[in-house]
Amino acid sequence: MPTNTKECLLGKTYSEISGIVKTLELPGYAARQITEWLYKKKVTSIEAMTNLSVKSRQMLDEQYDVGRTLPSTMQESVDGTIKYLFEVGDKRYIESVFIPEPSRATLCISSQVGCKMGCVFCMTGKQGFHGNLTAGEILNQILSLPERDKLSNYVFMGMGEPLSNTENLLKSLEILTSPWGLGISPSRITVSTIGVIPGLEQLIEKSRCHIAISLHTPFETERQELMPVEKVFPAKRVVDLLRKKNFDHQRRISFEYIMFKGVNDTARHVNGLTRLLNGLRCRINLIRYHAIPEVALEPSDEETIAWFKQRLNEKGLLTTIRASRGQDIFAACGMLSTGYRTDKPLH
Repeated sequence: MPTNTKECLLGKTYSEISGIVKTLELPGYAARQITEWLYKKKVTSIEAMTNLSVKSRQMLDEQYDVGRTLPSTMQESVDGTIKYLFEVGDKRYIESVFIPEPSRATLCISSQVGCKMGCVFCMTGKQGFHGNLTAGEILNQILSLPERDKLSNYVFMGMGEPLSNTENLLKSLEILTSPWGLGISPSRITVSTIGVIPGLEQLIEKSRCHIAISLHTPFETERQELMPVEKVFPAKRVVDLLRKKNFDHQRRISFEYIMFKGVNDTARHVNGLTRLLNGLRCRINLIRYHAIPEVALEPSDEETIAWFKQRLNEKGLLTTIRASRGQDIFAACGMLSTGYRTDKPLH
């Protein structure tokens, strides 16, 4: 984002922009005009807001900047996946991943610089936590993406734990889905979380987006070894919370399950998942583990993954296998980290 002292407009809600308009004593209708320029017409400068008077633009420009920043570098996978690097100030960086498919185009969005959750299988967690992204920095990944007009789906599955940055996540979702914002249907957006319960409660109440829970084993002790968050927010408490909420048929709950050889891919785990999720309308996404440096875990073989899927489906749990994309450029699930880059400049 810009390094000057001006405040960024990108990431502000309609009510916040209305407050700016009032403070600057601009005409009341300028709030609608500014919001439309930011989120409908996607301008990169205040000067481009041509239906504002010259005086209004000058007053706005004295204190504010749009806040758009192009990606610094990119890497393209052999499968067409593209990973972009964005600078977010003070030599901090995040990665976003564009995943094209025949019937859709998905953007994997980051919410933090690094992550403090410490999941042993995740390269972002190995990087450590270096700060939350603002709503503007979250939205900039979408609006400054070269392929932004091709996007059909948006997943908060990039760097960071979205529900450890709840305020900025919810602001970005409001702007993404509101008629005055980008007007994207909530059914096109999925927020992935390891189960930060206070943030999850807010997400359920204040958003209609899909929710994906990172689970990876149904057993408490095993999950603690893989994901320290289990000690604070046990998976059972997360599932109990979901059972108490009213989810209509337009909103999907899913559980992400990375397959580790000999760790969580046995008949015991099938039965444990069946007990844990019994009666909850949801789906399970099986994910191939992508090995990262200095971690001894190994991926389950293809035969075991297929067997695991079949057994869960037979138990009445809708289960799919997620395709791996971008592994050769460290863009696949669990591999994002600005500490491992061999990308090339765009400019």
